[in-house]
Amino acid sequence: MCDSDNNGSFIIDTSITRRAVLLSMGSAAAAMGIPAETFAATKVVETDVMVPTPDGNADAVLFHPSGSGSWPAVLLWPDITGLRPVFREMGRRLAAEGYTVLVPNPYYRTKRAPVVTGQVDFNKPSDREPLMALRATLTNATTDTDATAFVAFLDKQRQTNRRKAAGVQGYCMSGPMAFRTAAIRSDRIRAVGSFHGGGLVTKDPSSPHLLIPKTKASFVVAIAQNDDAKQPDAKDILKAAFAAAKRPAIVEVYPADHGWCVAGSQAYSEPSAEKAWAELLKLYRANLV
Repeated sequence: MCDSDNNGSFIIDTSITRRAVLLSMGSAAAAMGIPAETFAATKVVETDVMVPTPDGNADAVLFHPSGSGSWPAVLLWPDITGLRPVFREMGRRLAAEGYTVLVPNPYYRTKRAPVVTGQVDFNKPSDREPLMALRATLTNATTDTDATAFVAFLDKQRQTNRRKAAGVQGYCMSGPMAFRTAAIRSDRIRAVGSFHGGGLVTKDPSSPHLLIPKTKASFVVAIAQNDDAKQPDAKDILKAAFAAAKRPAIVEVYPADHGWCVAGSQAYSEPSAEKAWAELLKLYRANLV
């Protein structure tokens, strides 16, 4: 996992271009029978914003469909390498589906995005240790205050339909952050997506899976096959926790390795990434109403 000992041969190209991401999305669209010109023609407004928090102003990107309407809000937490082109494209793609999306820089207290550029090899201490040091600056307390501020910011936007529920999604280190967001803002969050989330089940009393009873959301938890191999009981503990809390959830191990959802990762798997994306959209369409 990005925030544990599962770095293996995990390599990320943080400078992957928008064109490369769009080419990947375009081929996926073609596979689903969507004309490329239709996919490309979707108009989305993208705005760099500063979000006030108790610890200062967080740099972030706000996306929403063009036009005068309003749409359900989604908070999209990025992975350990933070806000970068691939997560901007995720935000843009999600907004094109009819959502108002905020993608923040979780490291705003330390550094503006992008915090890294180029290729990151987690096997190299010189690449790994600076990111792990940044990761260590994020605590449960900072996640809670940030989540509160980010959802509040989304709700202040005229493009957010506050009559509809909100969603949150996370990748790698931010899978737990998505769980925490759902707990701290249970008044708003009704859908949670975690994709190859790291550390969802731990022995710590603040383990994310113990927060499930505090939420009012439905969940999609997509687990990497190599994460499952290292912690095979995690999926069963999660399923039991969801059942005990009577929270609807899909917990599934994907035939792909940690990082498979993020273009630019060495583990990126387009078929599995598109399946996970489709599950996310189904989750939001069913619950952000």
